[in-house]
Amino acid sequence: MTEEADFSEQITDGKNKSNVRCQFCNCLMLKAQEGTYNQEEVDVPLMTQKQDRTADSLNSEPLKDFWLVKDMMTFENIGFSNTVDGRKFLVCADCERGPVGYHDLSTRHCYLALKRVVHKDT
Repeated sequence: MTEEADFSEQITDGKNKSNVRCQFCNCLMLKAQEGTYNQEEVDVPLMTQKQDRTADSLNSEPLKDFWLVKDMMTFENIGFSNTVDGRKFLVCADCERGPVGYHDLSTRHCYLALKRVVHKDT
């Protein structure tokens, strides 16, 4: 189980208080007030995988804090990766690191994991 993180300082009126950026290259992914806070536990592949894994055995971790983005065009900069079980994984469009969340193909909603990004305006 993952350790609990407190993201309350990042949330204002249910939205992201500040810009959301890639933790590796500082690329702007989502502007402030564009994502809606959503809690739902979902297994998301780890950003670093062991070399001896197979395609069917991705190492993952349960994440529960996400920014819900209902329209993918809301993002400033996001990339889409592999599709697994009805989900496309979200990656930074600049450095291609991730996954930082997922895109649900059935609802067409995107979920950006708060734990996988940084929140800052500059």
